[in-house]
Amino acid sequence: MKVLLLHPDRNFDPKAPLPPNQDTLVQDLELETLFQAMARGDKFLYQTARQALLSSLGDPTEIRYRQAILQDCLEHPEVVREIYQIPIEAIQRKQRHWMGIFSHYPSGILSSSVQLLEMFLDLLRHLKQVADEQVGQFRSAGFRRFFEMILRELDDAYFVEVENHLRELRFRNGVLLSARLGRGNEGQDYLLCKPNQPNGHWAKRIFSKQSPVYSFNIHPRDDHGARALGELRDRGLNLVANAVAQSADHIDSFISTLRQELAFYVGALNLAESLSALEMPLCLPEAFQTSERKHAFEGLYDIALALTMQKSVVGNQANADDKDLVIVTGANQGGKSTFLRSIGQAQAMMQCGLFVGAESFSANLASGLFTHYKREEDSSMKSGKLDEELARMSEIISQLRPDALVLFNESFAATNEREGAEIARQVVNALLERRIKVFFVTHQYELARGYHTQGSARHLFLRAERQPDGNRTFKLREGEPLPTSFGEDVYQKIFKPGMD
Repeated sequence: MKVLLLHPDRNFDPKAPLPPNQDTLVQDLELETLFQAMARGDKFLYQTARQALLSSLGDPTEIRYRQAILQDCLEHPEVVREIYQIPIEAIQRKQRHWMGIFSHYPSGILSSSVQLLEMFLDLLRHLKQVADEQVGQFRSAGFRRFFEMILRELDDAYFVEVENHLRELRFRNGVLLSARLGRGNEGQDYLLCKPNQPNGHWAKRIFSKQSPVYSFNIHPRDDHGARALGELRDRGLNLVANAVAQSADHIDSFISTLRQELAFYVGALNLAESLSALEMPLCLPEAFQTSERKHAFEGLYDIALALTMQKSVVGNQANADDKDLVIVTGANQGGKSTFLRSIGQAQAMMQCGLFVGAESFSANLASGLFTHYKREEDSSMKSGKLDEELARMSEIISQLRPDALVLFNESFAATNEREGAEIARQVVNALLERRIKVFFVTHQYELARGYHTQGSARHLFLRAERQPDGNRTFKLREGEPLPTSFGEDVYQKIFKPGMD
């Protein structure tokens, strides 16, 4: 049995390699806040959220498959959490009672495997009951296939057969083995046999003529004899013990996979509930192929900021369809970096099949997501700030493929504006030539003006709003770059706080 709730054709791999820049993405996009909101203190949910959110899906069809399952989860959260408790209960029972990890002999392996299967049986019945009740309530292809598989594989006949086998494997009437004599009259080819079922009335069985039986008894104090008999018993049980152990492992693996895949959706429910409590909108984004150029949204906001501040935050809207380059300029403290972070968060969340923080969002998939943000000065003084920026850029370039998405935040500003703008222009031009989409937040007027002067239809220019009185709306609007970042606002705030 396969769960197939995260992928249509394979189970989720919790150990799949993550992108080399995973730590940078977590830092620059503040994804740690999202992981914590999804986990709510649960380490397993945290690990699953991190693994899934940093593992991008490369096909819109896969994303839609996962989104449909997520939509079912959002509509039936109590059912999803009930199913998720089944593997949790299995783990707790194993920790309390199961001692199979200490068994090394066939008889011990068989006994522990039987015990494990008996523990699983009640949980599988619970899962079948949920499937019976909910099979018609869920609409996604993934959940319909899952429930139908449960009802097909775990029908009443299955439970009757398993219970009969487990009862027989307790060997309450002893073990019947067959063997043949080999060289030196040593026994070989030991085989466990199934006893014949008694026929006829009990009285007839008592008084009927019995076949002759050759037997012997071991003295209660004969430790060597008992050990030898135990070894013979283990030889006969070996094949059966292995088969039962494999069956137990199969069910255990299924339940573990169910926990792993549902953990992603339970984390999504936790995050959705936290954002809904702040009255922030969520939507399932529309994903397009990597070769297309789509990027349009309304009410897009920084989820990490909303969760940190614990209140609603400002969203932005823009249409960057058919654009390769988006340059964001405007006043300091105007929301440019927050906007860039929301772009990265939405891209990562869309590509793992999650909802995004927006009223609506559509974008093409990216072959990779990269961030190049300004950093603090190197305290060790091993290199200058510009050298460090160029070294990070070189590392990013070594990983880039066509149709990637790169987010720049105040990059190459560690030198004078003319030199920094020229470096940035050459880097951006090289990326655009390789079909890489670029979002660039900058205060470098020379850089922004140069691209605006080109008048390319493939470029979009956004500007952080500043009201005449200097107040920020944290809204971004389409607009040409201005030759000022309104540094006097900062001066007035710091040096003349009491003046208008």
